[in-house]
Amino acid sequence: MFIVTRFAPSPTGYLHLGHAAAAVNAWRRARAPCGRFLLRLEDIDPGRCRPEYAAAIAEDLAWFGLDWDGPIRVQSAHLGDYQAVLDDLAGRGLLYPCFCTRADIMREVAASTAAPHAPDGSPLYPGICRGLSVSERADRIAAGHRFALRLDMPAALQRVSHPLIYHEEAEGWITCHPGRFGDVVLARKDAPASYHLCVTHDDAVQGVTLVTRGADLKSATDPQRVIQALMGWPTPAYAHHPLLLDQDGRRLAKRDKAATLRAMRDAGIPPEHILARL
Repeated sequence: MFIVTRFAPSPTGYLHLGHAAAAVNAWRRARAPCGRFLLRLEDIDPGRCRPEYAAAIAEDLAWFGLDWDGPIRVQSAHLGDYQAVLDDLAGRGLLYPCFCTRADIMREVAASTAAPHAPDGSPLYPGICRGLSVSERADRIAAGHRFALRLDMPAALQRVSHPLIYHEEAEGWITCHPGRFGDVVLARKDAPASYHLCVTHDDAVQGVTLVTRGADLKSATDPQRVIQALMGWPTPAYAHHPLLLDQDGRRLAKRDKAATLRAMRDAGIPPEHILARL
């Protein structure tokens, strides 16, 4: 089986050991059966992404001994592609503008006697703006109110005629229950598209057959399967791996500068020593 994997970090800081473990995992799977390993930069957050971090990602991976096939895909260079998907979904009546602030949402949730929660425990968006009329939406947009675009999950699920499933390595076939995640955001107020939209689009157009990523993103598969089904995109296999933790049992983060590949490289630690540690 020809495998296509990808490593898709966000250039919001230097790569740390957790990133290295994820990249090596995907790279080895692609290289073992003579597949393809892709590098993608998920840089759609203009407030946090920096070009110096984007350059450092490629430098650090090359120093680490990892190569990739084809050019690096930079998401900010493909905003028109994501807008086309949004236009398609909007044309089918599956998107609606959400003008709510975080305070609006929390106030509505607090006033509810039975506010539903997502699987991660966070409160679900209560659908405040889903019921706005076309004229109300137009008036608010004309008045300059900022808005995100949400997927109307109930309407979307009505358009899906088959069960939403995916194959998880070491677990087998898993049935999705995307309704538990509510009306997910597909375009944010501060960014032209969201993670859910961009990652599913790019995996499809790049022909990714195996998505390897951290266990913290496993729950994201459910709403992403809805998007794949709505757009007629193929469903890759998934392999969610445990997160790398520090000696105190905490998840490695970019703020932990001592664990970055850049810091280890500057300290003269050979790449093979880091691989042995991983």
